[in-house]
Amino acid sequence: MTDPVAYGIAFLALGVAAFAGWHMLRDRQVGNPLFYAVCVLEIVLVVLLVAGSVALGRTSRDVDGVLFVSYLVTMVVIPPAAVLWGIAEKSRWGTGVLVVAMLTTAALSVRLLGIWKGTYA
Repeated sequence: MTDPVAYGIAFLALGVAAFAGWHMLRDRQVGNPLFYAVCVLEIVLVVLLVAGSVALGRTSRDVDGVLFVSYLVTMVVIPPAAVLWGIAEKSRWGTGVLVVAMLTTAALSVRLLGIWKGTYA
């Protein structure tokens, strides 16, 4: 887990959050462009899950493996759950759920970097 990977994922999630926020302000439901943006983020997160698990197995660092993998899995689960909830909710708050989920994913990405480096409290 490197700084560019963690911050790149965080910025991607923030970009999707901004896009969802724009949809929310325009009182639009979850549409195809927003769905595809979340899908791109989800693909990146699945790749991170696999790469992070492999890196954890190969590293000699003192990393809390259970905590690290639980963060990886949580990051993969949040976007699809938010999309399902966002599609089911027909008001503007359906996209609001996506905004909160993407902000959470960005925060988890930065926190994951701290866990990898061993600087978490």
